[in-house]
Amino acid sequence: MNIEKRVIELVNEKIAEIERPDVFLVSAKLHSNGKLIILLDGDKGVGIAECVQVSRYVGFKLEEENVIETAYNLEVSSPGIDMPLTMPRQYTKNIGRTLSIKMADGSKREGTLNGLTEDAIMIEEKIKEKGKKAEVIESVIPLEQISETKVLISFK
Repeated sequence: MNIEKRVIELVNEKIAEIERPDVFLVSAKLHSNGKLIILLDGDKGVGIAECVQVSRYVGFKLEEENVIETAYNLEVSSPGIDMPLTMPRQYTKNIGRTLSIKMADGSKREGTLNGLTEDAIMIEEKIKEKGKKAEVIESVIPLEQISETKVLISFK
């Protein structure tokens, strides 16, 4: 039995029960050190209550079914602010925020997320050419050209 696949099924069962249709699974990974890390997110964020409910349910079911035969630690949380966005649904909740984008070709871009389509994001970025005033342009970036996206946090 694929442990991660079973964990994903269990998480999705519990999410369906907790009456928060905006909550979704980002990832479930069993690391070689015995840590089972489940990351949840939500269109309106995800709280401790949802994480606790998923943790209890998954932990209970894994024990009941004896899915993992070795000792393990179960961690359920939301992705930290420094975690890259990994799925289009995470972009939606960050519309209006500033993103740092690493392109597949190694270049970097930065701008305010204005929206997204099924396969691209729209950002407003400032382009500064030497000797000229900075210009704000809207760019469409295909998701397939992005290797990593992080939300930039402003402490202003």
